[in-house]
Amino acid sequence: MSPLPTCQTLLLEPRNGVLFITLNRPESRNAMSLQMVAELRTVLAAVRDRRSIRALVLRGAGGHFCAGGDLKDMAGARTRGSAAYRELNRAFGALLEEAQQTPQVLVCVLQGAVLGGGFGLACVSDIAIAEHSAQFGMPETGLGLLPAQIAPFVVQRIGLTQARRLTLTAARFDGAEALHLGLVHFVEADPRALEERLEQQLSQVLRCAPGANAATKALLLASVDQPLGPLLDQAAEDFAQAVTGAEGLEGTLAFVQKRKPAWAS
Repeated sequence: MSPLPTCQTLLLEPRNGVLFITLNRPESRNAMSLQMVAELRTVLAAVRDRRSIRALVLRGAGGHFCAGGDLKDMAGARTRGSAAYRELNRAFGALLEEAQQTPQVLVCVLQGAVLGGGFGLACVSDIAIAEHSAQFGMPETGLGLLPAQIAPFVVQRIGLTQARRLTLTAARFDGAEALHLGLVHFVEADPRALEERLEQQLSQVLRCAPGANAATKALLLASVDQPLGPLLDQAAEDFAQAVTGAEGLEGTLAFVQKRKPAWAS
């Protein structure tokens, strides 16, 4: 198996079937630079077909998740005109698409600033765990900009009504409000409780078969915009393959034998 990519803006730590990815630009509250976007996309591509990596944990260094886009990159694009801004913006949208579609379970651990692009990353997670003091928001309109790439993912996550309010007021809010909106699944009082919740959720993920999780995630995402009849036809085909596949056979045999399946041992 090829080694993981070498990164300058990310820390990578594979451990017990989980890849821990830390955004590592603490001096800028982990603002999302073009280099960081490119490195994240490279890592996602590198692990996409690795069933030995069953979950990805994305978090930030220095007490912050991600404060949004890097203004230095935007300043650098100014000399190259609107095409450079378009390329810069669309690259982050591609990252969000790829993160949303990754076969692994994506867990976001949210502390400190969860703004702009960081907010978008939270919206494509499968499991989001926040510290109560985290600060969420989409500040773009207050800067004369728009949340161009994250907006569709925000609408999918929390609905159009709330997305309109939050984007058109550039509102800031804490973990409790994020839980109320359905943006996050858990809010914890302090870093220790945050780590305990993370370990609990990872232990539950690792009880599930990786192939079944990947297929289930794809089915759930497809249910958002695909016609129901064809979707159910494809789901039936996927189910038949699962029942007769290695995971299905092992899972049902383990149940009959009253033992853990191989992937959960």
